[in-house]
Amino acid sequence: QVQLVESGGGLVQAGGSLRLSCAASGRTFSTYTMGWFRQAPGKEREFVAAIHWSRGSTYYADSVKGRFTISRDNAKNTVYLQMNSLKPEDTAVYYCAADRYGNPALATFSSGYDYWGQGTQVTVSS
Repeated sequence: QVQLVESGGGLVQAGGSLRLSCAASGRTFSTYTMGWFRQAPGKEREFVAAIHWSRGSTYYADSVKGRFTISRDNAKNTVYLQMNSLKPEDTAVYYCAADRYGNPALATFSSGYDYWGQGTQVTVSS
């Protein structure tokens, strides 16, 4: 029911910044949890950040806490991931995801999400 489209990926030097956007269309719910995950070649998909749509509660992986910020714009049905102080190890395909149930216990697990975007490549050069 929900379509997610990521944008904003690209190539950036270490220490630089990127802002990812995820636009949601179709049927959405205020109880959704929206999250960002990433997957590097040869590695498992890992949690990056999440936000509860209506309450604004946020969750961050330890590896990005203090550098990345997740936010949302209800009017635009869009979630953002501001990425600062990027490191080469941040290089990955970044995916936007939505959990229609908004279960906080599942916010950090990819299996807890129902809808996924196509991904956007982020490459951080050294």
